[in-house]
Amino acid sequence: MGFRINNHITDSNSMKFILIALGSAILFGASTPIGKLLLESLPPFQLAGLFYLGAALGVLPFSIKEKDSLMLRNMNRSNQFRLSGAIFLGGVVGPVLLLFGLQIASSASVAMWLNLELAVTAVLGYFVFKDYLGFYGWIGVAGTAIASAALSWHEGAIGLYGLLLVGGASLCWGVDNHLTALIDGITPSQSTFWKGVVAGSVNLLISFFAESFNNDLLLITAATVVGVFSYGFSISLYIVSAQTLGATRSQMIFASAPFFGVILSVLLLGEILSIVQIGAALLLILSLVILFRDQHEHYHEHETTHHNHNHRHDDQHHGHAHSENAGTGDHSHWHRHSSKSHSHPHWPDVHHRHEHK
Repeated sequence: MGFRINNHITDSNSMKFILIALGSAILFGASTPIGKLLLESLPPFQLAGLFYLGAALGVLPFSIKEKDSLMLRNMNRSNQFRLSGAIFLGGVVGPVLLLFGLQIASSASVAMWLNLELAVTAVLGYFVFKDYLGFYGWIGVAGTAIASAALSWHEGAIGLYGLLLVGGASLCWGVDNHLTALIDGITPSQSTFWKGVVAGSVNLLISFFAESFNNDLLLITAATVVGVFSYGFSISLYIVSAQTLGATRSQMIFASAPFFGVILSVLLLGEILSIVQIGAALLLILSLVILFRDQHEHYHEHETTHHNHNHRHDDQHHGHAHSENAGTGDHSHWHRHSSKSHSHPHWPDVHHRHEHK
C-alpha cells in the first residue's frame, strides 16, 4: 500500500519520494561509523571540509545542466537568504559539531542521537516555519527526546558533552532542513553544490590554520569519496523529498539513518550494543511509527506566485500549458500560479506553508 500525501499525488508517486528519502538516509547513516574511523587520522575541520567538497564534486555533473540557475541569477533575495543560511548552519557549523561529538562518544550512540534532528525539525517547523504538527507528532517528538536522554546517561559525563555537541549539530540541520525545503529557483543538486563548495572551502581553510592538517593523499581521497555519496547524493535526495513531502515528513523517513549507522558501527567498529542502547532504539522506532499517524487536511488559500521547482501536472496546482511535450512526468521550470482556495490532504511542501487555526 502507498502513503496518501495529497489527493493529487498518486500512491506510486508518493512512495517514490518516500523511497528517495530512505535512500538519502541509508547514505548518510553510513557516514557515522566511517567518519569515526577517519577521525583517527583526520582532524574534525579537515574531515568536514573534505566531506562537503566531495558533496560538491558528486553533484557537479547534475548541476551544470542549467548554467543560469547554477550561477544563482534567477534567485530572489528570499531564496538567497535561505541558501546562505543553509550553507552556514548546515554546511559549516553542523558537520563540525557532529564530528567533535563523534570524537568523544561511541559511534552507535552518536548515530542514535542524530534522531534529535527530527525532533528539532518538527518543533522549529511548528513554531517558526508553519509546518503542521499534530497530537501524534508531539508524542513522537517526546519519544525521540527521551531516547536521546537515555543514551546520554548511558555514556556518562562524556555522554552529556557529546549530546550537547550532536544536539547543536541537530539544531543547525533542523534550521537547514526547513530553509532548503523552501528554496526554489535552483535545483536540489545545485543547492547541494553551493553548500559543498562554500562550506567545504571554509572548513578546510580553518583546518589549515587551526589544526594539524593531514596531507595523506589516500585518506584525503577516502574522505572525499565518502562526501560524494554520504553528503552529496544524500543531501540532494533529501531536498527532492523535502520539497514534495515537507521538511518534517521527510525528516521522519530520514530519521532511519541512525539505525543504519548503528548496524555499521557494530559491523565495522566491533561496538557492542548495551541494553540501554537497544531500548533507546526500540523507543525511537515506536516514536517514528507514531509520527507517521499524523494526518492533516483543511481549507486553505494559495496566493499568486511565480517560481521554479520540481512538479507534475497530474495535481491540483500545476495546470499550465507547455509547448510540445515538455510537461510530462516530473520536470522543473519557471511557472506561474494563480490564486485559488481549496481543501485536500496535504503536507507542507513548497505550496503549503501557512498558518493553522
